[in-house]
Amino acid sequence: MNKFLLLALLSVTIASFSQVMLKLGAGKTYSSKIREYLNFYVITGYGMLFVSMVLTIVVYSHLSYLSVPVVEAVGYVLVPVLSYFIFKEKLSKRKVAGILCILLGVMIYYT
Repeated sequence: MNKFLLLALLSVTIASFSQVMLKLGAGKTYSSKIREYLNFYVITGYGMLFVSMVLTIVVYSHLSYLSVPVVEAVGYVLVPVLSYFIFKEKLSKRKVAGILCILLGVMIYYT
């Protein structure tokens, strides 16, 4: 497997975890407006998003334009799965069907 493809998957994974961190921060109440924006979850989430952005820029310069959207679609799978385990959000039948369609599309594309 191409090392830049693995970097792209890492970038998507980091971006997915950053979304979870930002949601964790949004779910808490803070004593002031400044603490709402300057807390561990928000700073970590945006830091991870920045790292993901830098990785994505590096990856885009080395991968073909046809493979990038497929790798980015993995984020649509990771976020609901992480939400299920971390936030105990329910995965409806429609969400599971959508995730399976995305995975099937990725498998078809790469075979």
